[in-house]
Amino acid sequence: MSVLLTNIGELVTNDPDHGGTGPGGAPARTGSAPDGIGLVPDAAVVVEDGRIAWTGPAASAPAADDVVDLAGRCVLPGFVDSHSHTVFAGDRSAEFAARMTGQPYTGGGIATTVAATRAASEDALRARGTALVREMLAQGTTTVEIKSGYGQDVATEARTLRIARELTPETTYLGAHTVPAEYADDRAGYVGLVTGPMLAACAPHARWVDVFCEPAAPTAFDEDEARAVLRAGMRAGLSARVHGNQLSAGPGVRLALEVGAASVDHCTHLSDADVDALAGSWTTSGSWADDRRSGTVATLLPAVEFSTRSPYPDARRLLAAGVPVALATDCNPGSGYSSSMPFVVALAVREMRMSPAQALWSATAGGALALRRDDVGHLAVGARADLTVLDAPSHTYLAYRPGVPLVHEVWRNGTRAV
Repeated sequence: MSVLLTNIGELVTNDPDHGGTGPGGAPARTGSAPDGIGLVPDAAVVVEDGRIAWTGPAASAPAADDVVDLAGRCVLPGFVDSHSHTVFAGDRSAEFAARMTGQPYTGGGIATTVAATRAASEDALRARGTALVREMLAQGTTTVEIKSGYGQDVATEARTLRIARELTPETTYLGAHTVPAEYADDRAGYVGLVTGPMLAACAPHARWVDVFCEPAAPTAFDEDEARAVLRAGMRAGLSARVHGNQLSAGPGVRLALEVGAASVDHCTHLSDADVDALAGSWTTSGSWADDRRSGTVATLLPAVEFSTRSPYPDARRLLAAGVPVALATDCNPGSGYSSSMPFVVALAVREMRMSPAQALWSATAGGALALRRDDVGHLAVGARADLTVLDAPSHTYLAYRPGVPLVHEVWRNGTRAV
């Protein structure tokens, strides 16, 4: 059955064929998050069999089996949250309160969540993960990536990923999140566990392998350790992602590019060489399809900087160099417990000086690029019919009215989900 969504005040397609142009009117390049996001005023969308069948001016819309009048509201692609940790147990609000009174963030609090997650039942972990994904959906997120990393033993990591796979196909094995206390004096032994029995148990439930490559954090992994983890995961058929350059200008970006990672996440501390190398990893064809097959995205997580009172990444520096930028929540119990992509967009505009259009692109098409997905993050014909309807006339309201529940309804795979 086909459905016509009509009387759309502003439609954001992220489709260059709908007016997406870069500076000076040049064709919009998907990787550089240009201000052109394929806006169509007074628009309509036809959805059929879970896909976008037509977009354009409402006055030219074809007939459909059913009609939904959106009363002048803005429609945009569902948010793509390409970095989250939503299957866990426990609470770290006391740690947050301590940071707000001056205690620095070091990453060491992860051990608290590991202990709680190991002790939790499978039903409790499933309930927490399901609740957070529903919370995300209610705020317009239609695609989410979920990492393990709070088990740090074979059984709990595998259990976490089995639950995550029930919630999303975008699951990431992060056994190398930090070194657990029982391996504090045997780091090589833990790397051996992560690249051996733990990987064997987890790989069937994961699409990605990730590692917290951060020499500035004593419980995280140095370059050689991180390389061993990523290479082992890739030999097991997983694709690579990297936590990098969060606390220092370390080797994370360099390693991500070496292994062809889809994304390097955090990117708070980047050298000029890092930025140049990220930019150089991308094709110059300007085509949507080619861009989605190559290069490493810089995924920025400003809710973490908000929650840890750390410096924000320099998004404008990356954009000026032509580096593709994604925005994600990093929803986790310690360094940033927000599930809200609208909040992340508002932070990106206010604190990282992205334009509203750049931030929205990065929270949708950019996230899809970080997951190497060409079916989400845009509303071109043939894309998944994942749409977020705002109770507002324009996408600018995401930053203009921060903290306000603007999501009116959400469509996922062609069906109204919220």
